[in-house]
Order: sequence, then structure tokens, then C-alpha cells
Amino acid sequence: MTQHDSHDSHARNALVVVAHHRTDSLTAHTARRAVARLEAAGYRVDLLDLHAEGFDPRMNEADQPDWSNREKPYSAEVHAHMRRVLDADAIVAVFPVYWQSVPAILKGWIDRVWTYGFAYGRSKPRLAGKRILWLGLAGATSDDPVVAGIQSILETNLSEGIAYYCGFSRSTVALLTDAEERPQRVDAEGNLRVGDAVAGTAREKQYAELDERAREFVEKFAADESAVSA
Repeated sequence: MTQHDSHDSHARNALVVVAHHRTDSLTAHTARRAVARLEAAGYRVDLLDLHAEGFDPRMNEADQPDWSNREKPYSAEVHAHMRRVLDADAIVAVFPVYWQSVPAILKGWIDRVWTYGFAYGRSKPRLAGKRILWLGLAGATSDDPVVAGIQSILETNLSEGIAYYCGFSRSTVALLTDAEERPQRVDAEGNLRVGDAVAGTAREKQYAELDERAREFVEKFAADESAVSA
């Protein structure tokens, strides 16, 4: 796994951001697989594990935007993260879907790092031309009618509300359903129904299928260089 280093204009650089508190989670596993597939496609990868690196998602005075000064000197921690974002041609965010959104630590990273004067607030966006893949793991089953709504909400919040607003040329929301060992589904009355735990070969098949869907999303994203800035 390649660690963060100086930018090489001849190399393709990817920042993989993982937002989960457990390294043995399916989210962390999916992030590691994404790193391997990006590296196999020729990318140099910087893996940012927000929990492992101790990132604090809470806004503070040092990093609060100053609408009268887009050159405000933000904290050293935030500047270090800004550099990692700038060095990346492509970003892959891997996270569990919480309440049809991203976990607080990922939202806080965006709040503090993708800030005024850096990610937006300039006529020529500093992040223009970059691409991002939002890889979200959801407990809902693939045939649950709620999935369409989750996809739509994530598209609106992440692609329209964040990525395109910050000048990204491409934003893809990839929703990986069936991520829980106990299938979850909302019935016609709006009640959450949690089924029996999937075990044995059935569980292996379930997670192998999720792995395959994730692989397809990442490899398609990695191969799409048409929107990478020169």
C-alpha cells in the first residue's frame, strides 16, 4: 500500500478515504480491496483512515470559514488534509450509510477540510477536474423499495450538494446493498423487518456478490480518465 508522497504529474494519484471505527468491518475490507484495485490499475494510492488517524470531525474556531477572507490560514491539521486532496486526481470515499447519509466523521472531514477559499469560493475552483466515487454500504436488501430513495438522497447530497459545487467534473454514488448479515427491509406499513442471520455458504455468497459489485464500481471508476485534469 503506497503512502502519501509528493505529486508526480506523470502518475495517477488516488485518495481513498475510509470512514469506519473498526478495521475488521466490511467497510474497511471494501476500502482495502478498492486500494488494491486502484493500484492494479496504475494509481498511486494514499489511504486515509479517518478513525485510525484520529481525525476530529468537530468544527472549531480555527477552521470556521471567514466569509470576508478566503485566504484565511486554517489549522495545520486541515492544511495537511487539503494537500492530500489537492494531490489526488481521484477520490474514493468508502463508508457505511447512516440514516441515508454519510457517518459524522466523514461529514465532519468535508466540513472542516472542504472549506471556503479551498474547495469553493473561487471563480476557478481548486478541485476542478477531479473525480470522486462515493462507495456506500447499506443494510437494506436490493429489492427493498427504500433503496431508490436512498440512492436519490445520496446523489443529491453528495454529487449535487458537495462534489459539483466544489468543481468536481465527475461524481458517482455507488450503493452496495445487502451489507448486513441480517437482511433488513421496510414493510408496507413502514416497519423495519430484520431477518435471521445469514450463515455458512449463503453468507459467503452474499459477501462475494457484494465484493464483485464493489469491484465493478471501482474498476469502472479507475478506467475513466476522461475527466481527470491535465
